[in-house]
Amino acid sequence: MTTPAPQTPDEPTTPAAAAEPTAADAARAPSTSGAPVALPAEGVSAPDPADVVAEAVSAVFRRALRDTLLLLGGLLVLGVGLGALLAGTAGVWGALMGVAIALVFSGTTIVAMARTARSTPTTTAAVVLGSWLVKIVLLGIVLAVLRNYEFYDRIVFAAVLLLGVIGSALLDYRAVDRGRIPYVTPKS
Repeated sequence: MTTPAPQTPDEPTTPAAAAEPTAADAARAPSTSGAPVALPAEGVSAPDPADVVAEAVSAVFRRALRDTLLLLGGLLVLGVGLGALLAGTAGVWGALMGVAIALVFSGTTIVAMARTARSTPTTTAAVVLGSWLVKIVLLGIVLAVLRNYEFYDRIVFAAVLLLGVIGSALLDYRAVDRGRIPYVTPKS
């Protein structure tokens, strides 16, 4: 049996009132991790758990898009520089087109996922699958048209495109892996 802590003059003196914890007591009470538990202020409701999860998911997609844009920006500078050194103007065109196609191919998936973050999984899957099918058809058309032209270096184009798409996929994986998305959504 524990002994109650001594009371200060501003604490209630009745045993029933002293035993009930107040919101201030709960806010100072340690959680199981030892950190204080943050409770909403009186009259303020806790955020909706669905909004918390949706915001966490949106943060993952923002990070993936930012990282992909940084990768493709760096790849643009490096690809244009190396393309110019290795193949002249044709190498520059190959690098520019490779980065552009990688941006469209990778960026549209991230944007589609971010735009449907608050939707049902079925809606998200339908949008992502639909955008993927459109991208594949457009990629086939673009590659078929480009096959007839010689103004770009095909090796620089293929290298930059592959590095952009594979690098973007790895960055997407990293963003999801490091994302702080709750596994369980508590009921409100």
